[in-house]
Amino acid sequence: MRKALEEREVLLGLAPHIMWPLRFVMPHDAHLRPAWMIRAGLLLYDHLARRRRLPRSAAIDLRRHPAGVPLDPRFERGFIYSDGWVDDSRLVVLNALDAAKRGALVLTRTRCVRIERQGGRWSALLEEEGGVRRTVEARAVVNAAGPWVGRFLTESTPVRSGRAVRLVKGSHIVVPRLFEHRFAYIFQNVDRRIVFALPYEREFTLVGTTEVEYAGEPAAAHIDPDEVRYLCATVNRCFVRKCSPEDVVWTYSGVRPLLDDESSDPSSVTRDYALELDAAGAPLLSVFGGKLTTYRRLAEEAVDRLAPILGCRAPRWTAQATLPGGDLPGGSFAVFLRSVARRYPWLPHPLSVRLARAYGTRIDELLDGARSLEDLGEEVLPQLHAREIEFLWKTEWARTSEDILWRRSKLGLHAPPDGLKRLDAWLAARFPSRSRDFATCGV
Repeated sequence: MRKALEEREVLLGLAPHIMWPLRFVMPHDAHLRPAWMIRAGLLLYDHLARRRRLPRSAAIDLRRHPAGVPLDPRFERGFIYSDGWVDDSRLVVLNALDAAKRGALVLTRTRCVRIERQGGRWSALLEEEGGVRRTVEARAVVNAAGPWVGRFLTESTPVRSGRAVRLVKGSHIVVPRLFEHRFAYIFQNVDRRIVFALPYEREFTLVGTTEVEYAGEPAAAHIDPDEVRYLCATVNRCFVRKCSPEDVVWTYSGVRPLLDDESSDPSSVTRDYALELDAAGAPLLSVFGGKLTTYRRLAEEAVDRLAPILGCRAPRWTAQATLPGGDLPGGSFAVFLRSVARRYPWLPHPLSVRLARAYGTRIDELLDGARSLEDLGEEVLPQLHAREIEFLWKTEWARTSEDILWRRSKLGLHAPPDGLKRLDAWLAARFPSRSRDFATCGV
């Protein structure tokens, strides 16, 4: 927990356009846990790591606090504490962009079929989506395949491991907005599980997550009807405004590759990680477990393990760096947004906010030479113009409508029902070959 809390402060400085503080309200259910225990836990939470950007926790009267208005009237008191929010899809692509700018070759839609040690190096056979294969060499390999980490070792390498990951599926629902303010909620259910309700994409509320043991193909994970009903029941138990499965506008599920500690309860499995190095020849480092909050620190530790073997003596640097677009003036998004409004007064405010959030200071690269909304080209879908689609194609490896609407943004939530088909048709007309120019994309 200390490691994660320390890292949270670092991350908030890396990319303030896609990460920001969020205040969580915890309504108190007296029959589940005494108030003194929660307060003691939050005091510990406040003091485990130094806080520079986040205010401390406090007890609140939900009968007077704005966060109490949408709640069931039985909640009269509660607690408030600070955490952080990050746009996960943007975080992934910004790390890839940063790597590309520093010389990495990023190969999307490419599978590593197998690796073999040859003459003190690794020979890796790669297969692109269309079946084209290529062989590359490397001095070291990091197996950061997440839920596939064990399968990759077994099926694609000569290395074996005694460690394992435990797959736990987490599912979420998105419903029309349940509350108007900017606070988030955390609820403890009678089954002791935790459920969050967060403001999401301006018009919606995100509710999650479930925790279910999973034994299937990780890429095929999807929400089950029982999970939808469970999350709706939590909403209906806690909020004045009710929802049913028919109100759900979108769902998503993911598989957490948790380090197997043989716990009988999926909720109790450790969120820590372990690094395993096989150095019987060219080194292979495998990553077991982990969580989003500690991703940078995990990567730093991985490099620390490999650097001496590779003869690298460069100092650590990522804790003081910013991700692409994150070099905002004074680290303040509010200040940056005002500067964007001054420089591009013709941008409608909602579009200005979205582009500033998504691209940070890279907005100048996106809007280079534009003097009016018409200069952004055709509005292919609401708030999505030709200029931005081409930008995502050229700089962020986007090749499909799903890439653009879901993996680089969440514009899919705001698109009309035929949005995917319309965007696919536009892409097919503008980029008929769907060329995947790996040598230049993003570099």
